[in-house]
Amino acid sequence: MGNIKFVKENKEVVAADGANLRLKAMQNGIDIYTLIGKMTNCGGNGQCGTCVVEIVEGLENLSPRTDVESRKFKKKPENYRLACQTLVNGSVSVVTKP
Repeated sequence: MGNIKFVKENKEVVAADGANLRLKAMQNGIDIYTLIGKMTNCGGNGQCGTCVVEIVEGLENLSPRTDVESRKFKKKPENYRLACQTLVNGSVSVVTKP
């Protein structure tokens, strides 16, 4: 078990190990999409790249980057992740819409 702290929203939620970051955000009313992302998101399949988040604490408590993320984030910092591809295994702090 771990806590996911959504920094901009000043909200903290509890997550079981292996919880999907995108689903936990949605279940708790956290908006992770920009306006364009709301209209074009792929529903969590890792194809559109619109659920980008920045991990500011606890990067070591997440699943490794997927191949999809590695391709999409070639020029982005290591702490940028796609929420739909990220599994939480401990406490993390997240900035939505970086």
